[in-house]
Amino acid sequence: GICPDPPVTEFADVTAEMYPLQTKLFYKCDPGYDREAGAYPGIQCKSEQQGAVWKYRSFKCLDKKNSSSTAPMMELEPTQQPEREPRSPAPQKQDLSESEQKDFCGPPRTVAHASISLPQQHYVGQVLHFKCQAGYDKRAPTSGSRTCREVNGKIFWTSLDIRCTNGS
Repeated sequence: GICPDPPVTEFADVTAEMYPLQTKLFYKCDPGYDREAGAYPGIQCKSEQQGAVWKYRSFKCLDKKNSSSTAPMMELEPTQQPEREPRSPAPQKQDLSESEQKDFCGPPRTVAHASISLPQQHYVGQVLHFKCQAGYDKRAPTSGSRTCREVNGKIFWTSLDIRCTNGS
């Protein structure tokens, strides 16, 4: 199921470590770099025999100043390999069973001179981690998580017990 937009948490940085099946993410070239002509910036978490994997297409960012240069660039090649890099434990311990883990993709690959933002659309099972930005972390707790859940056909985000404020 598709989740509603998560409630806005002011002065907090939001990250995700795992993404449910169907999640789409998009690469964006850093300032000063342009996407190579015809390169598709999107990737999607799909189910394969070995579990959930990101489906990539070739994507690279070229320096605007010498975009005609023949300098070797990092290229992202399409692959069938599952994204199973070691993950640092989430702030709240997530004890996902092996079968549940098959339904989640790990962090996407890094691409030279590109960044990736959180998905526009979230799916049931998505966990978002919130951490107060420096200067707004005066009262504990200063970090926490929200999970998109489905219970009795109702889809909602779990509550978050942090308030990021500069104390004034």
